[in-house]
Amino acid sequence: MPSADDNELVETALQKQGISPDSYEKFDEKKRSNFFRVLLEDELITNRVNVLVSTVALGMGFDKPDLGFVIHFQRPASVVHYYQQVGRAGRAVDEAFGILLHGEEDDQIADYFIRSAFPPQQHVEVILQELEKVDGGLSLPEMESCLNLRKSQLEKAINFLSVEMPSPITKIGPKYNVTAAARNYSINQAYVETITGIRREEQNQMQVYMMQSGCLMEFLSRALDDPQAGRCGKCAGCMGQPLLSPEYDHDLANRAAIFLRRSYQPLPPRKLWPSGGAMPTYGFSGRITDALCAQEGRALCLWRDAGWGRMVAEGKYEHGFFNDELVGACIEMIQQWSPEPSPEWVTCIPSLNRPELVPGFAQRLAKAMGIPFNDCIRKAKANPPQKEMQNSFQQAHNLDGVFMVDPATVPKGPCLLIDDMVDSRWTFTVAAAVLRKAGCSAVFPLALALNSPRMD
Repeated sequence: MPSADDNELVETALQKQGISPDSYEKFDEKKRSNFFRVLLEDELITNRVNVLVSTVALGMGFDKPDLGFVIHFQRPASVVHYYQQVGRAGRAVDEAFGILLHGEEDDQIADYFIRSAFPPQQHVEVILQELEKVDGGLSLPEMESCLNLRKSQLEKAINFLSVEMPSPITKIGPKYNVTAAARNYSINQAYVETITGIRREEQNQMQVYMMQSGCLMEFLSRALDDPQAGRCGKCAGCMGQPLLSPEYDHDLANRAAIFLRRSYQPLPPRKLWPSGGAMPTYGFSGRITDALCAQEGRALCLWRDAGWGRMVAEGKYEHGFFNDELVGACIEMIQQWSPEPSPEWVTCIPSLNRPELVPGFAQRLAKAMGIPFNDCIRKAKANPPQKEMQNSFQQAHNLDGVFMVDPATVPKGPCLLIDDMVDSRWTFTVAAAVLRKAGCSAVFPLALALNSPRMD
């Protein structure tokens, strides 16, 4: 059971090995009727679908008595969740397998969700302070324009405050206003610490389970306070050996590594400038017209993934240099991508802090492609790092007036626009608009790594 972000990755990887799974999540992504999800459940029950890739969205009420296996691609949040999920297998068959795959990234994911379960007191304070400044309240987009908080952080804090008794805020139409309860309001930290402690203990319990040498079912049963807990006689702990061979085909492992290194990430162009006047210097607002819009781009990998991501991270922060292996990987990606019209020159996003890192890579990529490199984009002023900007308004506004080009130096043909990392896509969006305005006919963004989508 992978996360929603990994669902498509797992599905595609299985397809590459001749397995034809279906995906439970794709119906949610397309916002289609619940009818299709019910239909898919029925196809699994009647064995018309043999493998289903899903998150925990496959509801707890789902029951397929002859389910032969449950494979967890990532570690569940607690032994309770794991017991409920793995217990869907083997209800009416003599033999079934529950397989738990895990890695160190599971600890990072778990820690993130534990830390972000409650809004920080500082978020609550700045929201209430901002609301107190205005008569008539503020809408969520208006709060984004004046507070450097992600939309998800604002929504989490607002939802939390809305259910407090008495609530320090009230919603009137689209706008939130403070109430008398806002005075001296503070989050009940004792309650937050209690719940956080419970969640951390649940994670510790899962870590102990993964190291368990005795009966796995007995461990789960005792964790759930089952008075009848005892050895099952069927699990790997009881049998004293793995139920499935831990050996694997090295050719298969090589193919998996190649698959990860070809899991390129699309970068769809942004279509709208943030509302509220985020770009007064450039004068950009409303819809991003075709005359200023970037083309769809590509990222070579996800930041720190098992494909190229670790090499990108090491190049950026340890070596200060992206090696030629990444140049070759980008050439292969471009060949598979085949952007049309074909790029005729290469440029890159400038940096005042690391002035040689990205330009050096872009020059070598251009040479390998046999097209010229043109370092035509300049930074007109220093600005805070984009990673410090937390929502679209702040991200775009932070780039207002930052990039400049001399139209006389910009070739008219299509170009590749290179950067090392991409997150919100606003850097590419603004730089592409500046290039297009200077006469470039098409801009194709290319990043070495896409920062993993924020776990909002």
